[in-house]
Amino acid sequence: MGNEGRHMRIGYGYDVHPLGPGRKLILGGIDIPHSKGLLGHTDSDVLVHAVCDALLGAMGEGDLGRHYPSSDSKYKGLSSLKLLEDVMTKLKAKGYRVGNIDTVIVAQAPRLGPHLAAMQKKMAEAAGLDPDQVNVKVKSGEGLDAVGKEEGMTAHAVCLIEPA
Repeated sequence: MGNEGRHMRIGYGYDVHPLGPGRKLILGGIDIPHSKGLLGHTDSDVLVHAVCDALLGAMGEGDLGRHYPSSDSKYKGLSSLKLLEDVMTKLKAKGYRVGNIDTVIVAQAPRLGPHLAAMQKKMAEAAGLDPDQVNVKVKSGEGLDAVGKEEGMTAHAVCLIEPA
């Protein structure tokens, strides 16, 4: 596929999941020690879900739910890194490559700073990118709303894609 008519595009992704007992807390593909995990159909990795939504949006391909609906049992408990790998396959098939991905996790607890480099590396690996193309930041909920009260977590992601 030639580059005619294609240009750099940006995408924005957002995800939110409630926290609850009896689940592992998976963020950026990393198992984070915590008393609660994110609830949802897959492993509920809000960070990877936001990245997938940003990439799909940049391609003009809708959102994660359109491609991987929670009504489909084959995605139950699935690692979100598998979804990221599949989204990257779609991106390459459309003739694009990733310039960079920038993310923010919003969580009150646990402390995520010590895990950010591992998340960056794990997501870059799953996406077939250099780690310096993926940035992961964290912000506190500052005690406000459901995130601040430790009832859930959110993540935001923005990406730049360009013709391959």
